[in-house]
Amino acid sequence: MPQRITALTDPEPGASSRRLAWLASDDEGVPLGSAFLRLFTRTGQEHLAELELAVHLSERRQGVGTRLLEAAAAAARAQGRRSVLAQAEDGSPADLFLAARGFRRVLALTYARLSLDEADLERIDGIVARPHGDYRLVEWDGTVPDQLAAGFAASRRAMDDMPMDGTDYGTVVWDVDRVVAAAAAVAERGELLHTVAVSTADGTIVGFSELVVPGDGRGDAQHYGTGVLPEHRGHGLGLWMKARSVRRARERHPALGGLLTDTADSNTHMRAVNDTLGYLPTHKAVEYQLDL
Repeated sequence: MPQRITALTDPEPGASSRRLAWLASDDEGVPLGSAFLRLFTRTGQEHLAELELAVHLSERRQGVGTRLLEAAAAAARAQGRRSVLAQAEDGSPADLFLAARGFRRVLALTYARLSLDEADLERIDGIVARPHGDYRLVEWDGTVPDQLAAGFAASRRAMDDMPMDGTDYGTVVWDVDRVVAAAAAVAERGELLHTVAVSTADGTIVGFSELVVPGDGRGDAQHYGTGVLPEHRGHGLGLWMKARSVRRARERHPALGGLLTDTADSNTHMRAVNDTLGYLPTHKAVEYQLDL
């Protein structure tokens, strides 16, 4: 079947990336599939691109995906990228497709969900109420308050050593402008960002846990990240923050159904936190990497 690959450009680059796109169609213009290539532009990740590729179920095994991949890989090379990441559900056709086309498995992920109707809130309340020495919880909605912005941005290095196994992810460099821009992006989508952080007695932020809630307060919310600075680990702060995040979500959004999280299988500490709070696995995914 004749195929045409049409290159497109996303007209609105983001604060940390820009996208290229391709549409595959037949000789009558009927869409067959698409590919989106996200080119990271922030310092520390200029070497990296991320691919999302989809082919209509009835059009698979006809070379559509391969042609889209070739176009995206060529563009990544032309843009000076050395690595392309792509994710697929474990055992899915996309998993098999990527493995057969030069991508290698670099990270295994487990997705999990906590049903708020079934959560043991009394037990979670006990975790929140447990004293943690001179540490204290700090919370805010949306953009971080001005007086906490610099400290919050500095605390983001807690994610620098997050287990990424063989992924060539680079180092995400955070400053106040990026923290503010990330919160603004969530707000522009009509979603709500809730942050729970931990500070020392002198007000220094040493950890954080972010949760993004749908704008109508229904459905499922998504955890965006939980991290504690290396020098403050071993005190149960990650569990403390995430437990408070669960309780806050229940209090503020009574119609919310559940909370979603994804964790690298090698991140045994955060997997234990999720297990303690009652999160149940829903599915597994694989992060693939194409080395250019």
